[in-house]
Parts: sequence; C-alpha cells; structure tokens
Amino acid sequence: MNLLDFRKNVYSQNGEDGVLEYIFEKIADALPPEKWCVEFGAWDGQHLSNTFHLVEQGWNAVYIEGDDEKFDDLLKTSAAYPKIIPIKAMVGYEDSDPSRLDHLLEKTEIPKNFDLLSIDIDSCDLAVWQSFSGHAKVVVIEINSSVRPGILQWHDGINFQGNSFSSTLEVAKNKGYDLVCHTGNLIFVRKNLVQMIGLCERSMIYPETLFMSDFIPTFNEDTLLQRLVICCKSMIPRPLKQTVKKILKNTSK
Repeated sequence: MNLLDFRKNVYSQNGEDGVLEYIFEKIADALPPEKWCVEFGAWDGQHLSNTFHLVEQGWNAVYIEGDDEKFDDLLKTSAAYPKIIPIKAMVGYEDSDPSRLDHLLEKTEIPKNFDLLSIDIDSCDLAVWQSFSGHAKVVVIEINSSVRPGILQWHDGINFQGNSFSSTLEVAKNKGYDLVCHTGNLIFVRKNLVQMIGLCERSMIYPETLFMSDFIPTFNEDTLLQRLVICCKSMIPRPLKQTVKKILKNTSK
C-alpha cells in the first residue's frame, strides 16, 4: 500500500489532507474524544494548512505565527473558529529560548501527548522538532525534497537550505516514529501505532523506498555549465578575483 494514493487537497498543498484523513481513520481507536493539533507557521490558519480541514471537523488547534500581518489574519480565522488558540511567536529551539515549542504549548490547555503536529517554517523545522519533548501521534514536517536520500543536511541558513530526508528520518527514529509517507513533507506515525496503518513490510524496513523523486531538479547541459561556473567563482579567493578582473579589463582595451 502507498499512502500517496490517498492524496487530496482541501487546504493542503501536496495532498496531505487526504493522507492524514486516511491515517486518522486507521488509528481512530487510539484517538481521544477531544482531538488536538498544532501547526506553525500557520499563516492565516487556512492557507496551505495541513490541519485546518480537521479544525472544520471539530478539532482543537494551537496555531503559531510570527509574522505581524499573517497573525492579524490568523486572529480573524480564530474568531470564526473558537477552538483555535492563536499564538504570536517565532518558534525557537534552544533550551533557554522562551519561544521554544514546549514553553509556548505550556501556556495552553493542550495535552502533552496530542494528536497531530505540523511543522512548516521553511528553515529550522528539524531543530525545532528535535528539541521538542512532546509526543504527537502523527507528525508532518517540511523537508528539502530536492536533496536525495543518503545525504545528511540540517538547515543553517548559509550553506544549507532546508533539512534533508535522511537527517529528518534519523531524528524521527530517535524520537520513536516511523515514516509512512513522503508528499514533499514527511509524515510520521508513532511506532506503537504504525502497525494500524497497513504499510507493506518493505516500506517499514526500508523507508527510503517512500522517497518521492518528483522534487529532484533536472538539468540540461546549459544549466549544469552555469552551476559549474558559479561554483568555481565561489572557490576563487577575493584578491585573485580582483586580479582576474584587472587582466580582463586590460585585454579588452
């Protein structure tokens, strides 16, 4: 079975609404009567949301957004859906950071072992999850899907943009989760619940087989040459660059 077959967008971007709907149907017996989800960055609570479809079905939600304008939009959504708890913050991951996810959620009534966590902040998603002590039943986390499996990469905002499939998989295993689907985001289920999903044995043993290669860029000869030139330029020391510029300027006269 491949959970990609259940992809459907109501508010999500890459079919997550349908995949999550299937997952929660399968683990329904493990869910409490009052269901909770957390999402950040939440934007207005609806735009490309992995959880708002569930809020419409009566779920409680903690939505976290750090941008001023987007948070104003989130307040409008939460006014229409009182089960949404809006929090204005840029989520951190250092132990002493007051905006670390644990600290933010402590201010709400959400249980520590809630039902769904969705992380999409286009940066330190993995560091935030790694530092979080809560145990959501299902986790959706954005990765850089253009990085092939086998490469360990953590976002640093300078040399590496986004977190890789394999680095995220490593953190998930250490936290007690198994991968069940890759949509562009990775979707994990806690190990004690994953057998309820019905994945084939191969996918369970070799999660790399779930990697979807649609996001791997393709290059023709021209784009490869351009990237090679850019790479070579970045390796040339600044004084040498200036010397080369002077030589080229003189030869053009």
